[in-house]
Amino acid sequence: MNVHATALNRSHFPIRLTGIGLGSDNPLDVALPFNQPSTQEFTWKVPADAKYSQPYWLVEPRHGEAYTISDQQMVGAPENPPVLCARFHLRVESEDLELARPVVNRYVDRLRGELMRPVSIVPPVALEFVEPVLVFPTRQTKRVEVAIKGNLTGAAGEVRLEAPAGWRVEPASRKFQFNDGEQMTLAFEITPPAAATRARIMAYAWLGEQRIGSGMQVVAYPHIHPRAIFPPSAAEAVRADMRTLARRVGYVMGAGDEMPQALRQLGCEVTLLGADDLATGDLARFDAIVTGVRAYNVRADLRANQYRLLEYAENGGTLVVQYNVLDYGTVPQALDKIGPYPIKIGRDRVTVEESPVSFPDPASPLLRTPNRITEADFDGWVQERGLYFASEWDPKYRTLFESHDPGETPKPGGTLYVPYGKGAYVFTAYSWFRQLPAGVPGAFRVFANLLSAGQAGR
Repeated sequence: MNVHATALNRSHFPIRLTGIGLGSDNPLDVALPFNQPSTQEFTWKVPADAKYSQPYWLVEPRHGEAYTISDQQMVGAPENPPVLCARFHLRVESEDLELARPVVNRYVDRLRGELMRPVSIVPPVALEFVEPVLVFPTRQTKRVEVAIKGNLTGAAGEVRLEAPAGWRVEPASRKFQFNDGEQMTLAFEITPPAAATRARIMAYAWLGEQRIGSGMQVVAYPHIHPRAIFPPSAAEAVRADMRTLARRVGYVMGAGDEMPQALRQLGCEVTLLGADDLATGDLARFDAIVTGVRAYNVRADLRANQYRLLEYAENGGTLVVQYNVLDYGTVPQALDKIGPYPIKIGRDRVTVEESPVSFPDPASPLLRTPNRITEADFDGWVQERGLYFASEWDPKYRTLFESHDPGETPKPGGTLYVPYGKGAYVFTAYSWFRQLPAGVPGAFRVFANLLSAGQAGR
């Protein structure tokens, strides 16, 4: 890396530049006239043992939601120390001064003018799984892809996956070679074990003897300097027996979640539904339709075509409605009509994800088909059970689950089910949008049953 270090005397006072250094000093004896820059050029090579510019609070794995910071002197610092500093040695009459300034990259944006960006040390290549959660409902082999990007011209090597005993990966490695800034996707075949289990599968790039096991994400906003973070190149693999009777699923995106990708892991063919689909599309081609989190809050086209979704369910489809909130002006009227029979949304939630879950209607087909649901399916949940439960509902609805925080009254309004015409309607405020992307096996099994409600109730 070429570094230009410039000293500039902004006063008429006589100052001499006696040295500039990056690590080691380069002796000089140069007068600094008023307002005339003196520039020295250096070549700096990243040391072989240099650590990546990972924010100090992310260097070590977290324990739950708590960060681990070995160097307690860093606690409270807004960012890492500069990767590289230039040291200027000045003589003002008989006094010697040293000034340290971080080395930055100055560049010009056509809209925003001159900008500065900190120097970062990044790996020669960065890699990540295309799907960070891998769900194996059966023992069937699954194609898994790893995306790898070159940060160094000419970087070449091979990628290998490391999996626990019982997991088979083929081939053993895939080779890569990059020119500047290229990227590619490498495919592997993974076969899970027969027994239910969870595993962490790591992807490593080998460049000779150097092993790299991290991706790279750039956090960039106009009000802060861009920063790179380097998460482990890992995927959570879940092997659990799970079936669904719904193969073709329509999904109405709401305020944004990762449920469509998760449902594809279950083996569903997922189609995102736009305004035209809701207004005039053939909804009957779907086994189930799911509305995303807060979809009724943010989708006027969904509210306008709710009658079509209810007709779809009445004609034999399954409609699954996830949670919505009460904090929008038009919502009270919209939420009055989200079900075929009256439902009133409240503000109840269950924040403790370990809270026990019971089954008020143990004979419900949604607890038996196609997966037999037990209390164990609610183990290992992340970040609360659910939120914005129904507070009142028509007696035609059946309550599927009951849970509540310690010391609080029962909250049975989290999931409601009713057969409707030839199909079924499900309202569910449990936090599936967090559980499925996190790879919680039981959450997949339960949601598969919700998707199958129309077929299960026949």
